[in-house]
Amino acid sequence: MPRITAPTVGEHRAAQERALLDAAREVLAEGATDIPSFGEVAARAGLARSSMYQYFRSRQHLLEALIEDAFPRWSARVASAMSDAGSPDRRVLAYIDANLALVAEGEHAIATALAQLAPGPELDAKSRAMHDDLYTPLSDALRELGARDVAAMSELINAVLHAATRQVERGEDLETARRNAADLVRPYVTDLARRTD
Repeated sequence: MPRITAPTVGEHRAAQERALLDAAREVLAEGATDIPSFGEVAARAGLARSSMYQYFRSRQHLLEALIEDAFPRWSARVASAMSDAGSPDRRVLAYIDANLALVAEGEHAIATALAQLAPGPELDAKSRAMHDDLYTPLSDALRELGARDVAAMSELINAVLHAATRQVERGEDLETARRNAADLVRPYVTDLARRTD
């Protein structure tokens, strides 16, 4: 029987699965063009290849687990950053910062790899749900600020974010991309905040 390295079997199992998912995510972030092999993932996690079958039935099952793992992580990070920011104008800027930080950490590369490896209605639905989860706190902040057309302004702010995302992915400096995006959005949200005070 394998040695348990956590207080309970359940915690050990969760830690091992997390290590395997993180290893697979690393492979995807490095530009994998196929679902990572069990051998590659297990080796990176420091486990035997046969251990993979205790957690994932197949490479397709691993891919599905990665999809289930990736989108909620992204949404939770952005929601947490926005929640910590306080006022609605700061929440909008935190939305941009958190998303760009995730891009710089390779999360967008993972999401892109997943979209290429598992195209189809299920991934499309999960992607739409994630974007809705992301847009909701942004829309809420803009509504709180009194934006006249919340949907249009959310779309424009996201257009600025996507342009900054492309800059970061091309290797441009994260702080420069953040500053430039904030320079475009800050005057708008600051003006809205002044009007609502």
